[in-house]
Amino acid sequence: MKCDAVVVGGSFAGLSAAMQLTRTRRNILLVDAARPRNRFAEASHGFLGQDGVAPSEIRRRALEQLTRYPNFTLLEGEAQSAERCLGGFRVGMADGRFVEAQVLVLALGVTDTLPSILGLTERWGLTVLHCPYCHGYEIGGGPIGILASSPLAAHQGSILPDWGRTTMFVEPGVTCDEEQQAMLAARGVTIETERVVELIGEGQGLEAVRLADGRIVEINALFAQSKVSIASPLASQFGLELEEGPQGFHIKVHMGCTSEPGVFAAGDAASPMHNATLASASGVMAGISAHRALVEASLWE
Repeated sequence: MKCDAVVVGGSFAGLSAAMQLTRTRRNILLVDAARPRNRFAEASHGFLGQDGVAPSEIRRRALEQLTRYPNFTLLEGEAQSAERCLGGFRVGMADGRFVEAQVLVLALGVTDTLPSILGLTERWGLTVLHCPYCHGYEIGGGPIGILASSPLAAHQGSILPDWGRTTMFVEPGVTCDEEQQAMLAARGVTIETERVVELIGEGQGLEAVRLADGRIVEINALFAQSKVSIASPLASQFGLELEEGPQGFHIKVHMGCTSEPGVFAAGDAASPMHNATLASASGVMAGISAHRALVEASLWE
C-alpha cells in the first residue's frame, strides 16, 4: 500500500494531523492500534467545543468526518517498524503488512508508569488525575491531595487550591526550597511528610488516603505525576533526537519537524506538556509541516 503520508497514532494529535493532510487532497493513511492514553478518562474537559465529551466519542466523530474524504484511509493495527526506502518510508505492521509513504507523522503517545501505591492504578484517570485544567473543576471544590514525587509538584501544588483545600503528600527524597515553601504556605497548602501507603474509597471513588503511620486524611481526588515513556519503538528506530522533561524524555520538534528529514511528530510523545488542546494543536502543526515537505519534494521531481 502506497500513499503520500502515513500518520501513526489515532488519538487527538494523530487525528488532527490526518485532517490537515487529508484536506490537501493528498492520499493519507492513518495507522491506529486503538490504545489511546486517554482511554481511562470518562470525559475530556477544557477542549473547545468538546467539553464533557468522552475521548472515545471525540475519536469516533473525528474518524466519521475523516472517512467522508475519499483520499483518507484508516488502517487498524499496530505499527512495529519504520525505515527509509526508495521515495520515502516503509512502515511494517504487526500482522506482516507494509505501507509506504513519502512522509511520516508520528503521533505515538506515551505509556504511564504510575506510583506504586495500593489502590492508585485502578483510579487513574477517574479520581487519580494528572492535570487540574483537564479535570479539576469536576472535583467539586472538596479536599484534594497532590502526591509530590518530583520538584514539579511545588508548582502544581501552588495552583491546586483554586480547585479545593489542598494537602501535599511529599514522597521520600523530594524537597522544596524556601521560596517554594513560602509560596505553598501563602496558598494555604498543608504539607504532609508521612508517606501515602493506600487509597481508600468505594469502587473507583476516593474518600481518603492512609499514611504510613496509620493516620487517615480525607481527600476526594489525588493529583499524581506519572513517569512517561514513548509508547512505540518507531522513534528509537530512527534515532530521533530527544529532550528530557519533568516526567521523562520526549521527541524534540520544531513546528512538528524532528531531527530526521521527512519525519514529523506530535502529541504527548513530542511535548513535556500533556493536554487535549495542546495535542490537537501540535497535530495541526505537524500536518502542515508534513504537507510543506511534500510540496518541496515535488519541486525536485
